[in-house]
Amino acid sequence: MDTMRLKANILDEKSVKRTLVRISHEIVEKNRGVEDIVLVGIRRRGYPIAQRIAENIKRIEGVELPVESVDITLYRDDLSTITEKPTLKTDVMKLDVKGKKVILVDDVLYTCRTVRAAIDAIVDLGRPNLIQLAVLIDRGHKELPIRADYVGKNIPTSKNEIVAVQIEEIDGEDSVKIYEMIGGDSDAI
Repeated sequence: MDTMRLKANILDEKSVKRTLVRISHEIVEKNRGVEDIVLVGIRRRGYPIAQRIAENIKRIEGVELPVESVDITLYRDDLSTITEKPTLKTDVMKLDVKGKKVILVDDVLYTCRTVRAAIDAIVDLGRPNLIQLAVLIDRGHKELPIRADYVGKNIPTSKNEIVAVQIEEIDGEDSVKIYEMIGGDSDAI
């Protein structure tokens, strides 16, 4: 039987906040302002992270950016290994992405399959001018040629480790921890 053991506390509440403020500044700098930017958070934890980035940018630039979430369930290429029968979500992104600068936001970048699915979902709604990627954690082990434009922290990991991102809005606290699987191999994030 597999068990998990805490290996390291990577980010605490203050570190998560500072990291998201830095990413927010980097987005403004790289795009020379915030014109035509929309933030799209990948469900589940990417969405509240995108909302926080939008709040930070509002404090920095005085502009409120649109924030949307994207559900990538039906775009996954590993759907048959996740569930027998996918459920169709009725809530579709209402945001017009045509001609916009889309900043895709997620908590952890691992194999890049989630990001690829999110890009497919966004492009199905229209053709943005560009798509950039912001992640809180990049843990390595990419299976696709995708890299983040904005990275909170690079954490080299082994495949038997789990990076656990907790977000206040969902988990009741902000933290990033690494757990080690004892007695087995894990493909979890």
